[in-house]
Amino acid sequence: MHPTQKSNRSSLCPEFLLSCAQLLLAAALFAPAAAGQQAAPPLEAPPAVSFQNLIPTDQIAFLNDYAGKMTKEILKDKRFRNLLKLVTPRTTFHYGSDMSLSEAGEDLLGSEPLPIEVRDGRYVTIGSHGGSYLAGRTLMWFDMKEGIALGAIYFRPTNGEPAPTLAVFSRQLNQDALAMGDLPEAFAEDLDQWALVAHVPELTVRYFIPSNGKKYVLVHDEDYCWHPDNMPAPPADRCEQMNADAADADVNAAYFMKETHNQANATAWMLGPDQIEWIGMRDRTCVGPNPFSCRIQVTRRRTEVLIGHTMPPRSRPPGTATAARPCPPGCCGGCARSSRRSPRARPAAAVPSP
Repeated sequence: MHPTQKSNRSSLCPEFLLSCAQLLLAAALFAPAAAGQQAAPPLEAPPAVSFQNLIPTDQIAFLNDYAGKMTKEILKDKRFRNLLKLVTPRTTFHYGSDMSLSEAGEDLLGSEPLPIEVRDGRYVTIGSHGGSYLAGRTLMWFDMKEGIALGAIYFRPTNGEPAPTLAVFSRQLNQDALAMGDLPEAFAEDLDQWALVAHVPELTVRYFIPSNGKKYVLVHDEDYCWHPDNMPAPPADRCEQMNADAADADVNAAYFMKETHNQANATAWMLGPDQIEWIGMRDRTCVGPNPFSCRIQVTRRRTEVLIGHTMPPRSRPPGTATAARPCPPGCCGGCARSSRRSPRARPAAAVPSP
């Protein structure tokens, strides 16, 4: 052995050795259970996202006329109701009880509505900021230039599934694997701004519902330790805890969807023996003074196995709105300022009381 090799090996710090041991043990969690058992084929990345059946301009341009008006006004317009039917997947959704996804969305749009915002002459945000029932609130988003439409419903389920939950939906999507970074950046920005105004937690279980009406995990690909070069790093323990919590949210959602066959109105969730065993093995493996790196990698690997695709890298900055835009007139009144902050230290928007 070359002398320098011996010197380098002996200089390795205990933390590095512990990390290596953790990763080796983590890999063992997913090795074939029995000798001679054939390993599963490598997982592949999901196909690129492509929006289908884009909305013609003449069917969507009327949204411009409602800029600054309240959501309740547009609900009276038959053209908007027809637009909702066109873009909302036809499926049964469980919002306290079984109902169509369209019915849930329309009911929530009429509850505590927000002013309609048209940004950059093309991006339309129509939403509500809170209801008393299950803390439900919703958003409809349109790109009038591209003819793209997406919706989102946030609420706190009481049926035993992981909670709280945010479900993004669109009949223009036909994927069964998706991360937030796969969706239009402008949508992510406006969703983030709406979340500030509507008191949606920064970290929730996330799903998406495409044209087939089933529900899948909307993977977190944010890195909550990201920060601009000209700003101080967030506290490592807090941001790594958020990265670990995001990984937990994804694996819980993936397991729930796998056990309930991706039904949008699934109402039961119990941990099976396999998941209980996996949690125990992970917790025994990822130990030490800084277990987050091991825990995040092991948890994301488990999510890959459950969804059948590789996970995207955690590279997106959290909170894609680089600066919160002013709250439109009428959405606040005498409300308090939000105490919510993203690790990007963006300004907080004025928000309505929940």
